[in-house]
Amino acid sequence: MTFDNLRFERRNGVAYVTLNRPDKLNALNLPLIEDLSAAAAIIDADPDVRAVLLTGAGRAFSSGADLTQDDFFRDATLSLGQNIRRDLNDHFNPMVRAWYELRAPVVVAVNGIAAGAGMSLALIGDVVLAAHSTTFLQLFAPRLGLMPDLGSTYYLPRSIGTARAKGLALLGEPLSAAEAVRWGLIWACLEDETLMEQADVMARRLAEGPTQAFRRIKAMFNEQPSRTLPEQMALEAIAQAELGDTQDFAEGVLAFRTKRAPKFTGR
Repeated sequence: MTFDNLRFERRNGVAYVTLNRPDKLNALNLPLIEDLSAAAAIIDADPDVRAVLLTGAGRAFSSGADLTQDDFFRDATLSLGQNIRRDLNDHFNPMVRAWYELRAPVVVAVNGIAAGAGMSLALIGDVVLAAHSTTFLQLFAPRLGLMPDLGSTYYLPRSIGTARAKGLALLGEPLSAAEAVRWGLIWACLEDETLMEQADVMARRLAEGPTQAFRRIKAMFNEQPSRTLPEQMALEAIAQAELGDTQDFAEGVLAFRTKRAPKFTGR
């Protein structure tokens, strides 16, 4: 199977998946989400795939949802918030769940920026490696008047604690790869020039390991107390739909498209 928005290759027990919209900083549009869902289905159906390496082409892992297009607002019979909720429930959240529940361990090599939904996508990995130049950003609220989604409200407090998770979400302050390691958000921070080489070594190491044990380790760690990831994403979709109908979100999108700072009014 060929893909329009990502590169996909299987080699030596590893599935290599590369987001391939470098001219858009690998921003997530609906076609890319559908490609990611299809890739996950192929991986899970192939018993010869024993590990996965996910990364991004070009100078960014992913800049987040692609707001330069009207993918998310295409149904004129629905409000902006209703469009967002539908796309989260029908496309984005199923993709995240498919990747989160892959039987094979997933190594994510984060290169450059991982912002908004792009940061959420990076955190899907079981082992997340980042280049020294990588910056993680939660810009949903400060830039768009939205809240984190695609599972960020699930991953972040579990990884780094509620205080730091709230700070990232409310302030949108950049988080360096080195700090992300210190906080326990990712596994390792590597020199830029060695990131892909070491990520490949890690993926091949996992592919040569005890596949059945790895599968059960993933399942056990994914079974956390309180809400499950699907339950948390369902709540995110409801809240995001409400925020999508605010004036602040409309202002955030306009400011993003015209490359200026947003002027929020709280409405």
